[in-house]
Amino acid sequence: MKRFSCILFFCLFVSSANAQEIVPKFTFNVDLGLPVTVRSKPFNDYMQGLVCANISGQYSFPFHLNLGLGIRYSLFNINEFSVPEANDGSIQTGAAYLKIGWDKFITDRFAIDAGVRAGYSMNYAVTDLNKSLGENPREIEAILIEPTVGFILSADEQNSYRLHIGYAIQGYTVTPKKLGFSSDSGYDTNKYGKTTQFFVFGFGYTYYFKNKSQ
Repeated sequence: MKRFSCILFFCLFVSSANAQEIVPKFTFNVDLGLPVTVRSKPFNDYMQGLVCANISGQYSFPFHLNLGLGIRYSLFNINEFSVPEANDGSIQTGAAYLKIGWDKFITDRFAIDAGVRAGYSMNYAVTDLNKSLGENPREIEAILIEPTVGFILSADEQNSYRLHIGYAIQGYTVTPKKLGFSSDSGYDTNKYGKTTQFFVFGFGYTYYFKNKSQ
């Protein structure tokens, strides 16, 4: 993975050798990442992140402020090797959010985009045990807050690629019972008060509409 990342950025650097500085206006953005669980003990132990994907539109003002609107999907599977009894399933999330941020091209080809996404999510705990209980899926409504930063390298005047890092905070807790388990599985119930949180590491693509070059 590390070698692939180095090769990718080297190729983009070479391909953008003749690129001009981009002044962003309206952009279409896609990013795909790997979620890594943190903080909540049951969530860390029982779930493993598979994918987190975002599609968004963004408008950048001349003074580097940007506003965006997007949707997201994330998927966490149950880790079959860490659960107290057989239980296949996942937690799937669909969300819509607004984004406010700051972006700036530091050089003709390299830029930084930092901001915060905030919105509403629907989370579905789909498991074999929930199905046997007649509660499949279990629906969980929650807010979503995610500080993000992107390190951007342009390929030409209308296309760029980025290394994306985010820290997602979702306003719900994961407990064994939400996954269908009959007990707390030995966890201290006081730890359930910790919200679901995870890092996202991935790559993204941006297309620039009606772009003007300097």
